[in-house]
Amino acid sequence: MTFAGLETRPGQVWGQIRLVPLVRERPVEGLRIHPGALADTGTPRDGCWYVPHGLTAEWTGDGSGVPELGTALRMPTTTVHGSRRPRAKSKFGERRTRVRFVPRRGALETYLPIAFKAPVIAWEEWSTRAFRHGIAPQPDRTHLGFLVDGLGDALRVFEIHPGQCGVLVYVADALSGVLVTPHPDDYRALHPTLIEDSYGELIWRYSMLYHSAPEFEPRLDASEVDSIADLRAQVAAVQRDWAEFHDGTLAGGLLGPDYHFAEAYAMAGFRLVRYRPSFSAGTETHVGEAILDAKGRPAFLQSFRLSETQVRRGRLLEALAANEWHLDRTADHLGLTRPALVALLHNSGLDWMLRRDVVDRELAARRRGQ
Repeated sequence: MTFAGLETRPGQVWGQIRLVPLVRERPVEGLRIHPGALADTGTPRDGCWYVPHGLTAEWTGDGSGVPELGTALRMPTTTVHGSRRPRAKSKFGERRTRVRFVPRRGALETYLPIAFKAPVIAWEEWSTRAFRHGIAPQPDRTHLGFLVDGLGDALRVFEIHPGQCGVLVYVADALSGVLVTPHPDDYRALHPTLIEDSYGELIWRYSMLYHSAPEFEPRLDASEVDSIADLRAQVAAVQRDWAEFHDGTLAGGLLGPDYHFAEAYAMAGFRLVRYRPSFSAGTETHVGEAILDAKGRPAFLQSFRLSETQVRRGRLLEALAANEWHLDRTADHLGLTRPALVALLHNSGLDWMLRRDVVDRELAARRRGQ
């Protein structure tokens, strides 16, 4: 993971919230991100529609600019007498130039099961659960940005830099998430929607426990400043020092690990990928989606920080899938006994994946061993 094509600017602090801007020298051509850009579906006959916070990516195949959403002239979906105009069907073979993202809360249910591989042998309990609730593990509880203390005020009062195309959100200097867009206008449109995103319980607790974050004030050497050019050189050096410190220290938990990328969609010269690191205990873990250009640089990036519980679940699911759901081999892989592995699955809320008689027998054996 890199911030190639982006420049890190000094962060702004409001209480325990720190927002670090990411600026592009030139916008990414041929791709735009819109907030909640859904096609006009008309007025429903019975009641109304509710569309949660989501995103839409729109692109061109030749790299030309994409017009801002809302500038096109469209016919109304209803006539004067209220009759519904039939929706035009797309032509066979027509190239698609728009893809929609699910809201952050729904996206988590997609991020986490990337490492999940269901067993090839099913039994009655598994089949019943799979048909009723699905086979993917459910994510932990998340909190909307409205509940993260200080975030709303910070988004309201912070300055948006010229050319800003992204931001990193820190709570008590814990990186909670990243948003990168291809165009400054896209970021301005999405800046207020950060309050509608979901944040992990760790971030919510940090916002309640801590009430301030340290300021990193720049220090200029006045003895080296004799002209405006000298002052500009000093400011440029301070910005470089801040960027190196930030990318290597504050954002090290995001940029440092090696990630597994799974390509989900190809759009002209861009690729929509989902990414996750190796699930290691006690480390900062981020998952998310990105749109990469032909050189692998992020045109769009969104990340979510997992809790320790979610990391533990991901590690267990990876180990089970790698060992074809054989409990003894999985226990050896993790350096555990078989009863200890079953107890860990039970404590992580994953014991529903095992037969009830297996869980009861192994838990009883572990209690006898203690």
